Amino acid sequence: MEVNVLDIKGQETGRKVTLNESIFGIEPNDHVLYLDVKQYLGNQRQGTAKAKERSEMSGSTRKLGRQKGGGGARRGDINSPVLVGGARVFGPRPRDYRTKLNLKTKILARKSALSYKAQENAIVVVEDFNIETPKTKEMLAIAKNLGVEGKKILFVLPAENKNVYLSARNVQKMNVQAAANIHAYGVLNADVLVIAESSFATIDNILNK
Repeated sequence: MEVNVLDIKGQETGRKVTLNESIFGIEPNDHVLYLDVKQYLGNQRQGTAKAKERSEMSGSTRKLGRQKGGGGARRGDINSPVLVGGARVFGPRPRDYRTKLNLKTKILARKSALSYKAQENAIVVVEDFNIETPKTKEMLAIAKNLGVEGKKILFVLPAENKNVYLSARNVQKMNVQAAANIHAYGVLNADVLVIAESSFATIDNILNK
C-alpha cells in the first residue's frame, strides 16, 4: 500500500511511502489488542482508592437491638454495613493495577492497531517538519491544511520534539508522540494518524525485531 507524502501546507511532494505489509497489512488480532489496552489503562491507575471496613470504623460497639424478632435484618453495632453511615463490606483497598505482557504480544498489538488504521485509510504521511517556537496556531494550521481539522489526531514524529509537543499541548484532540513510544491504545484512540516521513524507519526497526 502506497501513501502520498504531503508537506505541511497539504500539497503533494511527489514522493510516496510504501507501508510495510508486515506491520500495516496484517490480520488484526482483537484479543491481543484487548490485552494491551487493558494493561495500558491499568498502568495509568493510581490504585489509592480506600474505604473503611467494619473493624476500621470508630463508634460504639453496643448491640442496637435484639438478634431476632425485630422484623428486619440482623445488625450489631452502629458500624454495621446494613445501616446508613455504616462500614462497607469488602471495600476497595490500595493495590497495584499494573500487569505485564510479553514483548511479542505488545508488538503484535501495535501491528494490529496500525493495520486497522491502514484499513480505514486513516493514515496521513507528512514530510518531516519543525516549529521554531511553540505556537498552537501553527499546529492548528497544519491540521487544517492536511484536512484533519476537528478530528482526534496523533502526530507520530521520528524523535521527541519539544516545540511541536508544546504547540499541540493545548489542543484537546491533538497528541504528539515519538515513533519509538507509540502504543496500541494511543493509535486506536485517534481518528487519524499523521506520521512524519522519517518515522517509518523507526517503526520498522522496532516492530520487525
